[in-house]
Order: sequence, then structure tokens, then C-alpha cells
Amino acid sequence: ALEEHYFDPEIAARFSEKQGFAGTPIRDRLDDVDDRRIREMDEAGIDVQVLSQGAPSVQGLDPETAVALAKAANDRLEETIQRHPGRYAGFTALPTPDPKGAADELERCVTNYGFKGGMVHGLTGGEFIDVPKFWPIFERAEQLGVPIYLHPSMPHPDVIKAYYADYVEKYPGILTAGWGFTVETATQGVRMVLSGVFDEYPDLQVIIGHLGEGLPFLLWRISESISRGGDNSAFRDTFKEHVHITTSGNFSDPAMICSMMEMGTDRIMFSIDYPFVMNTPAVDWMENISLSPDDKKKLFATNAEKLLKM
Repeated sequence: ALEEHYFDPEIAARFSEKQGFAGTPIRDRLDDVDDRRIREMDEAGIDVQVLSQGAPSVQGLDPETAVALAKAANDRLEETIQRHPGRYAGFTALPTPDPKGAADELERCVTNYGFKGGMVHGLTGGEFIDVPKFWPIFERAEQLGVPIYLHPSMPHPDVIKAYYADYVEKYPGILTAGWGFTVETATQGVRMVLSGVFDEYPDLQVIIGHLGEGLPFLLWRISESISRGGDNSAFRDTFKEHVHITTSGNFSDPAMICSMMEMGTDRIMFSIDYPFVMNTPAVDWMENISLSPDDKKKLFATNAEKLLKM
């Protein structure tokens, strides 16, 4: 399972109370990378979690602070992995406010610690990660042969004001997994293809959770609309060559069937989004979905083993 979150205490101390889920069972689980987490993995049959700092990580900090906090957090994550041999792997917390610093930190953690890639949480200083100044991160990821996980975080403040402000009080989840996360991260996925970053770094691979934030359902239409009068396969093909998706927090048979028909089973990996959703319902869903044993094995294990070199 590879979109499984925790809170590093030093990073979490920077969060607001609302972002930090203070006093909730979710927060208790985010803070626990030892006994309870391992027990709940065992109860559900989860062999390995790839741990990643929860949103918003360090994307909203100044460059110097972001680099220092990310380094310390990644060092602590390595200590956690070493305490539980064979049960955890890690995604690097990337200090994207300093793009070169983020690239260097990715290399440090992959080379020294064996981390499996890096994770970015939403916007950095109001900017999407496809902006060329962030491309050193992708260049280094390609050189290292590791993916970058494009994870959601809060929408841009102007988007919140224009799209959601009149509904947030009654339906706070509309800003996050209810819709805001989906729109923001799907937009990031579209921008990645349009930016040309995959042309510049043809071996770069990225991961998008929640069954691709709806993009597999929309790939044909996006591609046709963007390419009217020309080759309408270019966007769709590029997306499918460079993007992997996970099941995190989206345990829907129809959504999975659509994703398989569009992406193929080789580019889908099992994830849970623990602790925002629980392990056992996710495993039960995957166990009972109408897939062949070979495809289940791909989604449960071998696709991730191949991409993450596990």
C-alpha cells in the first residue's frame, strides 16, 4: 500500500489545528508509526506501507525552512523504517520552495536511504509543480529512476473563494476529498502533459492517487478537445505512458473498471489512504472485485514492486 500517511512531529507543529486534525482518531493514527499502525496492517493483511508525510507537508514554507524541515523529517522517517524491517518504505518529503534543494534531497534519500521516490502536496507558493522552475526535481527523478507522487492539498485561495466559499461551512469536505482535492490534482495532471515536461524527460514517471482523480474517465474527451483538427491521441497516449494511478480512497467498482479499460492493469496499484480511510475495507474491496488472480496480484503487489524497485 503506497499512499499511506503519517505526520512528522516537527512538520505537524507548523500546521493549523484544522489541518492537523487535532484531537481526532485520524490524528492519533497519523502520529503513530509503531504499535497501532503495524497491528492494523497485520489485521488487514498489509505487508508493507510506503510512508509519506501528510498534506500540506512543507510546500507552503519559505525555502530555507522547507529544506531544513524536510531533511530532518526524512531522517526520522528512515529511523522509523529501520525500526520495522520489511514493513515500511518511504517517499521523500520534497522541499519544493527550493527546487534544487528538493532535487538534492530526493537524491540524498534515494541514494542513502533507499526511498522509493518523492511526494509533492499540491501548490508551492500558489504555483503548480509543472512550472519550469520546478523541473530540476523531475530531471533528478528521471536520473534516479524513481517516480514523483502528485498528492492533493488545499486549492488556491482564490479558487476557494470563487468556487467553494458559500458551501464550506456546511460541507467542509468539499474543499478536500469531496471535490477540491480532485479538481486541483486533476488540473495538475493535465498541466503536466501540456507543459512538455515528459518530452524533456521521456523516462519520467509520476503517480496520481484516488484512481487518477477522475482523469481516466475523461482522457478521450480531453485529448479530442485539445487536439481538434489534429492528432487527438497525443494527450491521451502521453498520459498513459507517464502516469500510474492508485486506488487510494476510491474503492468503487465502476471507477476501477473504467480505469482498467483506459489505463490497463499494469498502471494501477493498490493503495488505501490510511488513516483517512481504514485498511480492512480497502483490502476486502480489492479481494472481492471481479478481477483475475493475475490482475489482482499485479494491483496488490507486482506493479508497485516493479515501479518502486521493491
